[in-house]
Amino acid sequence: MSDLSELELETELQEEQNSGVYLSIGDLMSGLLMFFALLFITVMVQLNKTQDIIKKIPDEMFRTMRDLPNGNLIKIDPKTGDVSIPDAILFDKGSAELKPEGKKFLREFIPKYSAVIFSNPAFEDTVTRVIVEGQTSSLGDDKYNMDLSLKRSLSVYNYVFSSGFVFQTKPKFQTKLMAAGRGEVEANQKIDDPRDRRVVFRFQLKQIDWDKFLNSSKSQSK
Repeated sequence: MSDLSELELETELQEEQNSGVYLSIGDLMSGLLMFFALLFITVMVQLNKTQDIIKKIPDEMFRTMRDLPNGNLIKIDPKTGDVSIPDAILFDKGSAELKPEGKKFLREFIPKYSAVIFSNPAFEDTVTRVIVEGQTSSLGDDKYNMDLSLKRSLSVYNYVFSSGFVFQTKPKFQTKLMAAGRGEVEANQKIDDPRDRRVVFRFQLKQIDWDKFLNSSKSQSK
């Protein structure tokens, strides 16, 4: 009889221990679910903020550029804010030397373009780089086109930061602008399309630092 009582007591103790273990695991899982739910919400809020900023930049750029001379020839991508300038505005055919008309255009375009980026702290923080890209059509030799496109982007860069070119945001703009040649990489390979011969100002946007973001979220949850 005593053996039976001891067995029942041991069974009850074992059940209580198992129940405690299950409760602990359940609490842990609930805590983890709560943490990841909060993390997901926080991530979505951050991404939405970034997307809102990215959407506003092209709109602001369009409003600013439409009043420029030859503004009707400038193409602005409504999703990315890329600004495409036909090469004929800046250069003679096959040349990497800026035309007088091209220099005049840049003197009007660059101050306004730069002003948009620095008009809003959120814009300034989100746009980490501005790439000025020379691009060509598929006509001619690939190596020649790549060389010409790079020389053209450098001509724009060097002129913008020459001593005689003065605008309010110049020092800050210089920390962001980079020159690059794309040659015929993005050109229509089937035909010689004049629209492919252009200079493009393209944004490089800030990426979310996920390690920093996660550590910040963990600290806030404690």
